[in-house]
Amino acid sequence: MGCRDELSLKQFLAEEVKPALGCTEPVAVALAVARAREELVRAGGAPEGVEVFLSSNVYKNGATVGIPGTNGLQGNGIAAALALLSGKSEWGLEVLKGYGLEDAAAAKALLESGKVVISMDRKARGVYVRAMVRGGGHSASCTIEKSHTHITEVTADGTVVFSAEVPGQAAPTVSAAERVAGMTWDEVMALRNDADAEDLSFLMKGVEMNLAMAEKGFEEDVGLGVGRAIRNSFPDPDGADIGSRIKAWSAAASDARMSGIPLPVMSSAGSGNHGITAIVPVAIYGRAKGMDSERIAQGLLVSHLATAFVKSRTGRLSSTCGCAFAAGAGAAAGLTWLMTDSIDRAKMAVQAVVSNLIGMLCDGAKETCAFKVGTGAMEAYHAALMAASGNGIATQGVVGDNIEQTIENAAKVASNMGAIEQTILDILDERKKALC
Repeated sequence: MGCRDELSLKQFLAEEVKPALGCTEPVAVALAVARAREELVRAGGAPEGVEVFLSSNVYKNGATVGIPGTNGLQGNGIAAALALLSGKSEWGLEVLKGYGLEDAAAAKALLESGKVVISMDRKARGVYVRAMVRGGGHSASCTIEKSHTHITEVTADGTVVFSAEVPGQAAPTVSAAERVAGMTWDEVMALRNDADAEDLSFLMKGVEMNLAMAEKGFEEDVGLGVGRAIRNSFPDPDGADIGSRIKAWSAAASDARMSGIPLPVMSSAGSGNHGITAIVPVAIYGRAKGMDSERIAQGLLVSHLATAFVKSRTGRLSSTCGCAFAAGAGAAAGLTWLMTDSIDRAKMAVQAVVSNLIGMLCDGAKETCAFKVGTGAMEAYHAALMAASGNGIATQGVVGDNIEQTIENAAKVASNMGAIEQTILDILDERKKALC
C-alpha cells in the first residue's frame, strides 16, 4: 500500500532536512551555474557568460530576495553571476558561502555588462533550472529538476557527460520526497521509531542554526524588522506569551534570511523558510516548558515528517505559500505532539492549519515572507492548542474524511491556481520593463 519499507529515516533526514545558505531558488540557480562552469573549465574554456532558463516558480521566488554576503544585492541574476565567477557545486545548498563584498561588486558588474541573462519559461513548473555557460570556444550546461539539488543532466560542448537516467551515474534510490508521496500518514509517522541519538542530535543543530538567524533578525536595520517590531512591542520580550514569542522569533529569522544575512538555516522539504517555520515554534515551546533536548528533537522530527507529508502532495514549489500552510502544518503537528504525545491529535492540528492557510499566495521570496512565516508559526501554535484539547474539524471545505484526503484536496487547490500565478508573473514582468 505504501513505501514504508523502502524509506529509511536516515535517507529522509539527509535529503529533506539539511543546511541551506540563502533562499533555495537562487541557490539552485547558483548550483546549476557552478556545475556548468566546472564542466566548462574541465573542457578547457574560461567562463565569459551564462544564460539561465527558469521555471516560473523559481523565477518568481528568486526575483527580489537578498543574496547572502552581498550587502543587499538581490535576485537570481546576482546568484548566477557569483557562481560564474567561482563556486563549488559540491557544497550543494551552501554553494553561495564564502563570497564577500569584492565578489558582489564583480558579480554586479558582470550582470550589468549583459553577460548574465535570466530567462523564464512560463510553461515550466516546479523546480527547473537550466544553466548554459560559454567561454573560450567551449560551452557547458547543467539542468536541475524536481528538487533544488537534483542535477539531472550535464553537458560539455554538446555531449552529455552526466545523466540521472543513466544507470550508475546517479543514486539508484527514489528520492525521499517521492517515497513520502506514496505513503500514508501513519507510515510516514512510523519513521519516528527509527530515530537514534545521532538523528536527535542532528535535529537539535537545526534549532541552534535557526535561532541564531532569529537573533540576527532582532538587530537594528536587518530586513523588514517584522520580528523585531513584534518583540519590541512587549515591555518584557522574554516574558511575553508563548504564541507571541513564537511569532516574533520565527518572523525575525525570516527577516534576516530574506535580507541576505550570510548564515545558514536548517531547511525542511527543500526550503529554508519552511525550516524556520517547522523548527522555531517547536523549539520555543519546548524550551518554555522546560523540556529536554531529546524531547524537543522528537517534536521536531514530527514537524519535519508532517511538513514533508504535505509538501509531497502539493509540490516542491507552487502558487501557495508553503512556509505558512505546509511548514505551519508541520509545526502544528510537532507542537501538538509535545503537548499530548498523540500522533492522532497532531493529525487534527495539521488539518486545521491546512484548512486555514491553503489560500495564502506565494508572490515570490522577499522581505515580506517574514509576515507569512510569522503567520504560519502563530497559527500552528493556535491549531496545536485546539487539537490538544481534543477539538478537530469535521469534513468541510478542503477537510476530507481523513488526512490523506484533506491534503489531496489541498493539492488540487494549489494546482488550480495557475491564473493567479500568471497574474503575479505579469506584475513582475511589468515592473522589470519599467526599470529597463
